[in-house]
Amino acid sequence: MNKNYYLLFVLVFFTSIHVNIYAQTEVKPGIQAVQEFKSATELEYLLYLPNGYDEDQTKQWPVILFLHGAGERGNNVKFVKKWGPPKVAEEKGLPFILVSPQCPTNYSWSNLLEPIKQLLDEVLINYRADMSRIYLTGLSMGGYGTFLMMENYPQYFAAYAPICGGGNPSNVGRYSYIPGWVFHGDKDQVVPISNSQAMVDSLKAKGADVKFTIYEGVGHNSWTNAYWESGLFDWFLKQKRKY
Repeated sequence: MNKNYYLLFVLVFFTSIHVNIYAQTEVKPGIQAVQEFKSATELEYLLYLPNGYDEDQTKQWPVILFLHGAGERGNNVKFVKKWGPPKVAEEKGLPFILVSPQCPTNYSWSNLLEPIKQLLDEVLINYRADMSRIYLTGLSMGGYGTFLMMENYPQYFAAYAPICGGGNPSNVGRYSYIPGWVFHGDKDQVVPISNSQAMVDSLKAKGADVKFTIYEGVGHNSWTNAYWESGLFDWFLKQKRKY
């Protein structure tokens, strides 16, 4: 085993022993199962295993961690299926293990970075995850959460894709070595496109391998274009940790 993968595995293992996870519905391939995660903060999440997961017990699968927007906060995790990868998985399937937590009401992802990381740790330990192909994406509030997770836990991810979000341009050096793909609509009246532009400019100044797709005439819901039309999932599959 590559030394870096081994160190990440050890980190995940020893972090995960401090938390508990309780299944709410049975986890089966092709179905988004409702799960409950308890640590300092209780989180519900959707866990999706790809079709074919049970057919080869030695195969490891790529993983996507998805962070939803502010409109899907609450105490009904099925709202998370409204947009993004959970919606794609629901309608046509995805060749990934998909982890989609729900942010509680009156919280934002900035309050939950450590619990999210612990939740991801638990999934990586309990399922056949390819540790070299873990991806991160989010929309709107989740786009901000994506940049924050990259600031704090870049060692986990092979690539990331924030949509109509933003972050702190001063901190991009922490993850500028990891490929990214940023999306935004130029008519977004909720999160100005300048937020994404500032992040991309700072990343490029650090020599980052980052793409920026601007959807002309599109408002805040640029996630529809990004998740359904851009080829993002195929691009994810081409990215693998090399560090």
